[in-house]
Amino acid sequence: MAHGPPFVSIIIPTYNRASRLRPTVESLAAQNYPSERFEIILVDNSSTDETQREIAKLAEEFPRIRQLLEQRRGAHWGRNAGATVSLGEILYFTDDDMIAEPEMLAKLVEPFERGDNVGVATGKVLPRWETEPPVWVLEHCKNALLSLNDLGEGVIISDDDPGVYSCHQAVLRDAFFRAGGFNPDTNAGEFVGDNETGLNIKLKKLGYRFAYVGEAVTHHLIPESRMTQEYVNSRFADQGYCDSYTDYRKLHPGSFRLVRRIAAHGVLTAATVSRALLERAVGMSRWRIDMARRYYYRNRARYDLRLLLRDEWRTFALRDNWITDDAQTTMFPRQSAPGADGAQGGATA
Repeated sequence: MAHGPPFVSIIIPTYNRASRLRPTVESLAAQNYPSERFEIILVDNSSTDETQREIAKLAEEFPRIRQLLEQRRGAHWGRNAGATVSLGEILYFTDDDMIAEPEMLAKLVEPFERGDNVGVATGKVLPRWETEPPVWVLEHCKNALLSLNDLGEGVIISDDDPGVYSCHQAVLRDAFFRAGGFNPDTNAGEFVGDNETGLNIKLKKLGYRFAYVGEAVTHHLIPESRMTQEYVNSRFADQGYCDSYTDYRKLHPGSFRLVRRIAAHGVLTAATVSRALLERAVGMSRWRIDMARRYYYRNRARYDLRLLLRDEWRTFALRDNWITDDAQTTMFPRQSAPGADGAQGGATA
């Protein structure tokens, strides 16, 4: 690292969040970190609302903001595109519904300077409920279902991923590009890959370690729409696609094994529904999670069926580098956007 604090690029992909983006940006612009040592890159992921206009306003107010338009829909495209134009020694990825505490950035970069071969760092992610959550949400969803993470106040250095989510993830620049960036997550709304899970697996294979910093705190805004059975169902459904993608990359199962897995997921779907109905009958709130889990197994079967039937899907799943120019495939067409031509004017750090 160079003398003095490392230069950090804060990268925020955003889609149709014009009315919610400002608090996130303001919390990051107000970090207790030397202003000349960080930049904020706002990546509009082909929004259809007033997001581009809001980004332009923010760029006028905060000179450290740079603007980028990424026409391929999917947060991984936005994150990877932001990284390619970034200047930072450390890349900090977050989302457009996060509120960072003032000391977050200063605390988060500390593990990179300790000499422990840390390539990835995260911290505490706490909920900020927009309405009072139902009891069952408090009982069962204060975890990965809402991208929340609280491992205490200390610092943990580990060879294994302690729960690093892309809403609160710092990565060494060199490590990020060696790994090939984020794997796919969504394509225009459909989950197709494993995003930060895949990136973290690739970083571990390269020998990098992980850090959790309890004093690096950010808050995840949880709207009422994410405190519903429908949202939990969709979250489990997405995880099903994600895990089948991850498993295929790890195990490379052949056709016979894929057929067996599809059948097994069908059996597990039925068993999970039966368990959920029993739990509901006896008044256990756990029924909501098990009922959602049926969508997980259903999508495991669907994804494995794609892998079984489509050669191009297997090739897609095994790709490591999602940063290079040829990363765009026919599975990921660019979305049309009037006047869109990539990078836009904006102040650089």
